[in-house]
Amino acid sequence: MIKRIISTAFSVILCYSLFAQEHEIKIQVLNQYEEKLNKISVTFNNSTVEYLADDSGYVTIKAPASGTIVVRSSGYGDLTTSSAELLKNADITLHKNFSWKDLLNPMFYVINGGLWLLLLIVFAETGLFVGFFLPGDSLLFVAGIYSSNLVHEFFKTIGMGHIRNEWIDLLLLTLLISIAGIVGNTVGYWFGKKIGPTMYSWRDRFLFKKKYLNDAHEFYEKHGGGAIIFARFLPIIRTFAPIVAGIVQMERKKFMFYNIVGCVAWVVSMIFSGHFLQIWVRKQFGFELREHLEVIIIIIVLVTTFPVFFKLLSGKKKHTTKA
Repeated sequence: MIKRIISTAFSVILCYSLFAQEHEIKIQVLNQYEEKLNKISVTFNNSTVEYLADDSGYVTIKAPASGTIVVRSSGYGDLTTSSAELLKNADITLHKNFSWKDLLNPMFYVINGGLWLLLLIVFAETGLFVGFFLPGDSLLFVAGIYSSNLVHEFFKTIGMGHIRNEWIDLLLLTLLISIAGIVGNTVGYWFGKKIGPTMYSWRDRFLFKKKYLNDAHEFYEKHGGGAIIFARFLPIIRTFAPIVAGIVQMERKKFMFYNIVGCVAWVVSMIFSGHFLQIWVRKQFGFELREHLEVIIIIIVLVTTFPVFFKLLSGKKKHTTKA
């Protein structure tokens, strides 16, 4: 009887010690945009501990050998897991809650819509006249970095998921996006030819400003047919330039020539820059460009929008001088 009591007590103590034992686990916490999270909290056994990531982006947490673990971060959905799962996979993903700012993040479209949404956005910038606020240039740059992922998903939808080739990925991505841009510009040109002149009498709305149309018209008058090419690299202007070309009755063959050249030049420069700059940075400096997308996107936005803001400021100065 005594032996049985001692044996039972020993088993209980052993089980408790195993349950109470904690592991130190080194994990890296990312969001769905592959951005590292520097601050998280871990909850288990009704106890919550906050952790900060080290310089390499990893967090060393203490977790029980068994039982559930909840990983949290402000602005993100909770992740319920276990020590066993964390030991198997040191990289975990917390999903960021949606905010309107996400619409300005190119990764939002890459993650949530893939290639199909990317094509729609490129078309919408000129074909639907509502895409001038979308991150077109930075979106294509990011698409170049993720070209393999985007095209692989496309191949899977058509039953050709076994095809994996860097150059096929780049060329197919460039071809599809160029077609979307060319078709979008063509729709804008047709729209300008048919009812474009009446747009000057439209009242300003959230998705339409008559000033944008006037700026595009002035840009076209200054640069002629080449404006269709240059406009592809300028936010807002590229949305309304094909409409203006239709309004001034540019010859269709001439427009299509500039349209094709401009779209292909824009897509190739952005896609190839993103893809090969990522490879070069990885080889030369040993880090992933995709981990610093926020900085890259800001630079691209500043570079592409500077001519537009410069024109607006110079226009105001001229107007003040005349007055």
